[in-house]
Amino acid sequence: MLPTFLTLILLALQPVCLLYTRAVMESAAAETARLMTTTTAEDDDLKEFTRRRLAAVPNVSIFHAGGPLSWDIELGRAGAGGVSSVSVSGEVKPLPVIGAFAQAMGGTAEVGYVELKVDVSYQSRPEWLEGDYDSWIVAWD
Repeated sequence: MLPTFLTLILLALQPVCLLYTRAVMESAAAETARLMTTTTAEDDDLKEFTRRRLAAVPNVSIFHAGGPLSWDIELGRAGAGGVSSVSVSGEVKPLPVIGAFAQAMGGTAEVGYVELKVDVSYQSRPEWLEGDYDSWIVAWD
């Protein structure tokens, strides 16, 4: 009875770890995308901003493998459409029971890690907003 109970706990533990990591990744990416629309900071500073938020993920391989500098962060600056995008990806080492299933399904990389990836886009200027900055200033003169 005890081995069955421990196996069930082990099976339930990994999804909880993955959900927590993914939630932190999505939050960090969303905060960075919002910041990108209001700042002229360099990309390296924005990536460091994202890494500081990702520090909430424990440095344990079932949450994130590779340490704090192994996050892959890609930034897309707001262009003419006013859309900023941030992509954050990292790798997780699955627990042995789940790792066997992941390898059988082909969902792991060469070393047996599973990749987690989050893409967030933020539109700084809503479609319903008309005019530009100069026309807004004229309204207040």
